[in-house]
Parts: sequence; C-alpha cells; structure tokens
Amino acid sequence: MTHLRSLAAVGLLALAAGGSVAAAQAPIDTLAIAALKWRNIGPLRSGRSVAVAGSVLRPNEYFAGTTGGGVIKTTNGGHTWEPVTDKFFGGTIGSIAIYQPNPDIVYVGTGESTLRGNTSFGDGVYKTTDGGTTWTSLGLKETRHIAMVIVHPWNPDIVYVAALGHAHGKNPDRGIFKTADGGKTWNKIFFRGDSVGVTDLAMDPSDPNVLYAAAWQVIRKPWDIVSGGPGSGLFKSTDAGEHWIEISRNKGLPKSMLGNIGIAVSRANPKLLWAMIEADSGGLYRSGDAGDSWQRINKAKNIHWRPFYFSRVFADPTDTNTVYLPNGTLYRSVDGGRHFAEVKPYAELWDTHVLWIAPNDRNRMAIAADQGSRVSTNFGANWSGVSYATGQFYHIATTNHFPYRVCGSQQDNSGSCGPSRSDNLFDITQWYYAGGGEAGTIVSDPSRPDVTYATGGGNTRYDRSSGRFESIDPWWEPTALPKDVKQRWNWTTPIAISPHDPRVLYMGSNRLWRSLDRGASWSLVSPDLTRHDPKTLVVAGGP
Repeated sequence: MTHLRSLAAVGLLALAAGGSVAAAQAPIDTLAIAALKWRNIGPLRSGRSVAVAGSVLRPNEYFAGTTGGGVIKTTNGGHTWEPVTDKFFGGTIGSIAIYQPNPDIVYVGTGESTLRGNTSFGDGVYKTTDGGTTWTSLGLKETRHIAMVIVHPWNPDIVYVAALGHAHGKNPDRGIFKTADGGKTWNKIFFRGDSVGVTDLAMDPSDPNVLYAAAWQVIRKPWDIVSGGPGSGLFKSTDAGEHWIEISRNKGLPKSMLGNIGIAVSRANPKLLWAMIEADSGGLYRSGDAGDSWQRINKAKNIHWRPFYFSRVFADPTDTNTVYLPNGTLYRSVDGGRHFAEVKPYAELWDTHVLWIAPNDRNRMAIAADQGSRVSTNFGANWSGVSYATGQFYHIATTNHFPYRVCGSQQDNSGSCGPSRSDNLFDITQWYYAGGGEAGTIVSDPSRPDVTYATGGGNTRYDRSSGRFESIDPWWEPTALPKDVKQRWNWTTPIAISPHDPRVLYMGSNRLWRSLDRGASWSLVSPDLTRHDPKTLVVAGGP
C-alpha cells in the first residue's frame, strides 16, 4: 500500500510540474500495480439483502442475494456464508428461486426491487445446475430490476420472472417473462406499459397454472418517487400466464389509485390470498375465495408506513391465521391479520424485506434484511448471525495512525473505523463507531488521527482518545417543505479537512461552509451552488 501511495504522489508531482496527463501516467510501474492483491479487511458486518431462498431437501442450505456482492451460500444453517458468483457475476440481487426436487438448480434475478434513491440495477437472469459452482447468463439484461423469480414445482425448465424494468425511465422490458426451455428463450406474457413493472408474483401451490401478479406504475427520480397510476393493479391467470384478468376492482378492494402491492397465496388453503396494498385506503387485505372478493383486515400505519420499500406479505404454510409482514421489523399475526406483533425487537431485526418459510416446516425460515440474511429454526425466536463482509460503504478515508486505519459509512448501519491489517479478521471489536450516520462522510484529522469528523444523521467530532462526542452542525432550522428551507443537505453530506491547516474544515449543503476552529463555529463562503429548481423541490412519494 505504501508503494501505491508513492506512485500516486509521483503522478501529482508530474501534474504540478506542468506535465500533461499522458506524461504523468508514463512513469507508473504497471508491473508493480499488477503485483498488488486485494485482501478483505472487514468489518465482518453484513449489508442489505432483499433476496433469500432455502432448500427443502437440505435443511442447512440457503442462497442469499446481496445488494453489492452477488450471491452467497451457506451449507450450515447460516453459521458461515461463502460467495458463489464472484467469477461469473456480482452486483445487486433481486430474487432467488431454488428448484426444490433438485436444489442444485437455482435461478437468480438481478437488480434490487426496493427502489431506493440509491438503488442498483442488474443485468438479467442467471442459472446454476451444480449448486452454485458455475453459472450461465440467461439474458433479460434490460429488465434491470427483477422483483420475483418462480420456478415450476416439478419442471425446472419452466420459470417466470417478474420485472420492474428501468427505475428511472420508461422502457419496454417490464412485466412478466416466461421460459419453457430452461432460459434459452423467453416470452413476455404480461405487459401493462413502458412505465409499469411487476413488483410481486405468486403461484398457487396446489395448481401451478394459477398465478397472481401485482403491477406497479413507478418511476424513480433523484428527487422523487412517482408511485402509483392507472397501470397499477392485481391480476390473475388460470392458464399458466397465457391470459390474465384484472381483479383490482373486485369487491372490497380500494376504488382509488393503487401503488405498490404485495401478494401471497396460503399453502394451507390456496383460496386464501393476502395482499398488502398502497392506496388511500391501503393496508392488509384478505380474500377467502381466490380473489373474487376481499376484506381490509388491517389499516394500521405501522405495518404500512413506507410502501415503496415494505409491501411484501408471506403466509404461513400450515396455519391460515398466521401471516408475516416484513417491514421496519418483521411482524407476525396469529389472528388472521387483525393484530401484529414484532417477531424480534427492531434493535435485533431491522428493515426486513423478504421471508422464506420452509413449506414442510413452519419453524424454519430465512429473512433478507438490511443487516443481511439470517436463518431461524425455532419460529423466529433466535436467528443466525450476520458476520460476513457484504456492507455497502459510501466513502473511504484513511488515518495517519501507524498502521493506518480505514474509516467509512455503511448503508443501513453506521460509520466505523478499523485496522488496515489484523491478525483476526473476525474480531469486530477492533472496529469502532466514528460518528455520523449511515450515508455520511468520515475524515480523520491528520495531526490528531484519533479525531474524526463525520456527517449524516448529525454532524459530529469524535475524539477516541478521550471518548468525547461533540455536535458540529453549522446550521439548524425547523422542519419545512424542501422549497422553503434555507439550507438543503444531501443524503451524503460532504466534509473535508484543508490540506494546509487541519483546523480548517469545509462542509457542503447547497452552499459551502467553512470552519477555522475544527467545527466549533462556521461561516458561509459561497452563494447557492445548486440549480434551485422548484420542480425538484417536492415532497417525494406522490401521487
């Protein structure tokens, strides 16, 4: 690493001397760079997961999808996980389907379906027939965000893919795609328009010809998510996807505009359906006649407070009164959806997205959550750990300690600093909270490396030698509409230390701030540096 730093310094010196970019690059020793090898320095702390599936025949085997590191696999019930797609594909994973009669056959849909502002897209569908040793691309690259993959229960060549399509613009590669030859060819069997994707797909466990689909009209913009429209709705097919009928306006369902919808079919009673619906009269709906009529069972806001992110519903395989809602935490109802309780407190199981329940054992399940994928064998009373390094880091900074430390802020977790080299990679206690929030920036004082400045979720100065935290917020004002606030702060607020004087800090809102006393006081040093376009200063989430 020292040699790499010196190479960077050589390039800077060449540019400072007036050389061209080409001239600056010429002295770089490419053989030396080629000799460098990547090594994992941690922290062994998982990141967001929105896809997981387990095996019926192999109770300790699960595949999980990450939002940046491809697919990982465990063969010991979640005690340890190993990457299985690194040599073939990576990135973000939206759905995983295991062919249960032969769990070596697995289909993976890429691109996360929870359309955050910082969502990542994928490049289609992949398949393994040897348990993840090798993988083959099956196309559908322009589907971008795949919400669900379903494989036929007794024919591994028949597969359905529910795709949201491009998150940020219109495109035709949306809807439901089907293959009958193991992915060699695909047919688009459901399409509602170039801004309408399919966010959920469910198959009747007693009759694979019966399918239920949830269409979602949605466009993600950097400043907004436009959720809902005439394209959204619930649909049903009784002939394996050849024909579809809309059931969105059946008796008991909302009459207003619909947004994101989750759908589930009970294995215990296939005529029993559950739907989690975003609407003015949204909430959890239940049908006892295969979708012909519905009843709103629960309208509580705590089970439906962020519908673009949490709209899935999962039915217990043996008990018709037990239903699960992944949400800020995992909720479970044992009285037919009328009341819900946390399976575990938020501090232990937060921001959950997808639940897989073994069809032959209701006690065995796996969750895909913001802290990674976890396994339970006792009805959710206990869950496996999340000590594998798949966290998403926004920014990286190094300190002037010797050996130097590495600091960064992790999505869905917190900022942390830790050793650049360790004899025990598994010792998470070597990493410590350095301030700020999940999406902020962390910098270390070069003259006092124990001091870190951090942004996001509160701007802070932390002195590890004394254990003292201090707020260094330059500005405070009451909550208001985006167009009315005077200072607008980014999700990833930047902060920097002057290379000339470590007492001087810079921080950016829509204007540039400067501190001459390590954050004790601040002054504005620039005008508004943004476009300040009223069309983008909106409250996100309409219509």
